[in-house]
Amino acid sequence: MSKHLLVIDTWSNALDLCMRAQEWGWEVVWFDQNRKDGSHRMAGRGLVPKCVDFDALRKKWIGWADLIYLPDNTAYLDMLEPYRALDYPIFGCSKEAAEWELDRDMGKAVFKAAGMQTIPGKAFHDFGDAARFVEKNPTWTVCKPSGDANKVLSYVGDDAASLIYMLEDRWPKNEKYVADAKKYGFILQEKKVGCEFAVGGWFGPGGWCSGWSENFENKKFMDGDLGPTTGEMGTLVQIVRNSKLADIALKPLTKALEKIRYVGHIDVSGCIDDEGEFWPFEATMRDGWPLRHNHQSLIRGDPVQWMLDLVNGYDTMDVMFDVHSVSVVMTIPDFPLSKLTAREVEGIPVYNANDKEHVHLSGVMLKEIPVQIGDRVVRMPGYATTDDYVAVITGTGDTITGARRSAYAACRKLKIASNDFEYRQDIGAGRVREQLPMIQKHGFAKGFSY
Repeated sequence: MSKHLLVIDTWSNALDLCMRAQEWGWEVVWFDQNRKDGSHRMAGRGLVPKCVDFDALRKKWIGWADLIYLPDNTAYLDMLEPYRALDYPIFGCSKEAAEWELDRDMGKAVFKAAGMQTIPGKAFHDFGDAARFVEKNPTWTVCKPSGDANKVLSYVGDDAASLIYMLEDRWPKNEKYVADAKKYGFILQEKKVGCEFAVGGWFGPGGWCSGWSENFENKKFMDGDLGPTTGEMGTLVQIVRNSKLADIALKPLTKALEKIRYVGHIDVSGCIDDEGEFWPFEATMRDGWPLRHNHQSLIRGDPVQWMLDLVNGYDTMDVMFDVHSVSVVMTIPDFPLSKLTAREVEGIPVYNANDKEHVHLSGVMLKEIPVQIGDRVVRMPGYATTDDYVAVITGTGDTITGARRSAYAACRKLKIASNDFEYRQDIGAGRVREQLPMIQKHGFAKGFSY
């Protein structure tokens, strides 16, 4: 008897999982939230059955599913609350859990209640009020968006002057940023200096799964952590059996997670200072992207069954422990500004993308494209882009160096007709190589090695 997977998505994140689930015999229906103008997202067309009718989602597919998966936590949570109360099999964030991430004051309160130390912070909804506060508190040079506010409001200033410029002159000129600040708010924090490091885990009715996902993120667009801030451009990961950071940042949250009946992945990121103290930034109450693809590269077997088992209170995730995984996000111009420039990014042929060990597709569809075969051009079904976030490449290895070689060899094989793939070439290198010895001296990240 076939099993049924319903994915309720918001940003076309889950195409890779849907395709892999189909290969393992799951019947899949993917609901991918429409664009703001009401048009349908094209990702996955011809590859995965998609539902575009919200009424059909509620009336038919929720009851059909053996497992309901939420890749994000910014939409459809209110709609799903009655189903959660009836114990429908949902893997992903609830409305209450989402507030830990989207309401930064609440997230800090959860940390404090669990006995964790927190970075001083203050919430604002007005750029002018925030600028006046920074003038009086010049060490508070970190800004983080709350809720669904634009990620451009995530900013770490070198000094008070640079943040005040953003608050007084840059952001107020953009009506969208002003509206987001008023609606969702943002938080200012005292700047902590050290190594950014994170740990994630999977939680369900049976408690924690046996593995901890230690990871280094790279949110800046360019090598060397330069350029605009993006969601994430690539991640270095190990799933380990024992983690000092998990002892500090995840295990203390156990009772709080039990109270809200959380099922899914939670990641806590923060800063380890020169004294070895960990200062948490935030909890991510959902799968991270591309972190989820790192995990896919390290989890063996059926990509979905372990999720259903977690919902039912069992830990069956088959993990490759102590193996390094590097993920690299493959984008095309004008990422990360495509929504502002409105550059046409749909329909560009993508070649050499059938390497399932390394390639995780995202913004692509199936359509007829020109393919070179010998000295002839043949038109046949193939992959083509639907947006600027095309794919994630992963590589694994016993060392960071081996994982990097695996990932970047696969990056070079992936081709696009417009010849303009953009991706960072320093994932797993750069600041990690410099900072890793410092945090290992304090007992963190002990399994990572070059």
